[in-house]
Amino acid sequence: MKLSEGKIKRMKALANDSGVISAAAMDQRGSLQKSLATARGVDVHDITFAMMSEFKVAVSRILTPYASAILLDPEFGLEAGQARAPRSGLILAYELSGYDNTRPGRLPDLLPHVSVKRIVDWGADAVKILIYYTPFDEPQVNDIKHAFIERIGAECESNEIPFFLEFVGYDPKGGDEKGIEYARQKPEIVKKSMEVFSRPEYRVDVLKVEVPVNAEYLEGSSVYKGQKAYSREEALRHFRETSAAASRPFIYLSAGVSNAVFTESLAMASEAGTDYSGVLCGRATWKDAIPVYAKQGLKALEEWLQREGVRNIQAVNAATQSAKPWYAKLGIAPPL
Repeated sequence: MKLSEGKIKRMKALANDSGVISAAAMDQRGSLQKSLATARGVDVHDITFAMMSEFKVAVSRILTPYASAILLDPEFGLEAGQARAPRSGLILAYELSGYDNTRPGRLPDLLPHVSVKRIVDWGADAVKILIYYTPFDEPQVNDIKHAFIERIGAECESNEIPFFLEFVGYDPKGGDEKGIEYARQKPEIVKKSMEVFSRPEYRVDVLKVEVPVNAEYLEGSSVYKGQKAYSREEALRHFRETSAAASRPFIYLSAGVSNAVFTESLAMASEAGTDYSGVLCGRATWKDAIPVYAKQGLKALEEWLQREGVRNIQAVNAATQSAKPWYAKLGIAPPL
C-alpha cells in the first residue's frame, strides 16, 4: 500500500530520528476518572473536567520532551496537546470510551462531536481507534467491526492522516481475560488479529498491539505466579510468529502492566528478533501518580512526574533500542 505524501510527513513527525515511534499515552477517560475518584475517596462525578485536563497537561508537558509523540483524547486532552514539547507529535483518539454493553460483541462507537477532519484541524498527526476484537467471535459481530474499520480507514485516507488501530483481545464467552485459559489463547488471538488488520482494505498504517503473552503465566518471568502457560522458548516463538503475521508497522502497548513488566516484555521482543517499530506506553509510565495527584494536588504530581515519570519513560526508551524504523516494515526509503 502506497502512502500519500501527507501521511509520510505526519508519520515522520510521530517518530524519532531513527524512525522509531516512542510515544506516550494519556487518552484514558472514564477509567482515569474512576481511579482519581477512588484515590480521593469521592464520587466519580466529583472529578471535574478541569481536574482531568490539569492531570493530562502535567503529564504531557513533563513527559513529551522524552517522547516522539503523545496520544490524547479530544474530550479532556486538547489543552494537553498544546502543552506538549515542540518536537513531539500528536495522536488523537476518535472512539467513544468503552463499548456498547447492551449487545454482545463489545461493539465500538465514535465520539459524536468528532470527525477525522476535525482531528486534522486540531493539529493531530494521527488518528487512533481502539476496538475490542477476537477472531473467534461470531462472524456477524466481526463483520460489523470490519466495516467500522473500513470506514475509518477510508476517512483517514481522504484526509491524508495516519491511522493507528489498537485492538484488545477478549473472550466472547465471558471468561476471565486475566486467567490462565485466556493466557493460553492470547498468542493466537494477537497473531490472527494482526493478520486481519494488515489487509489493505482496512488502510491501517500502524497496528497498536498487545504483547502476545501474559507474563504472570510465563515461566521464569519476574511476575510468574507458578501456573505455566508458556516456557520462555515458547514465549519467544509467540513473539516471532506474531511479528511475522503483520505486514504493517506495529508498536506494542503497555496494557496497564507495571513499568518493570513492560520493559521485561520489550527485552523479550528484542531477544526474539521482532521487527516492531516502537511503543505507545501509558499507564506503565504514570499510573502510580494517580493517588499522588488525588491526595496532594498538582505540585506533588509535577514533582512525581519529573522524578519517577521521567525515569519510567527513559527506561522504556532504553528498552526499545532494537526497534526498527516504521518505514522498514513497508520496504520504503526513509522519508527526507
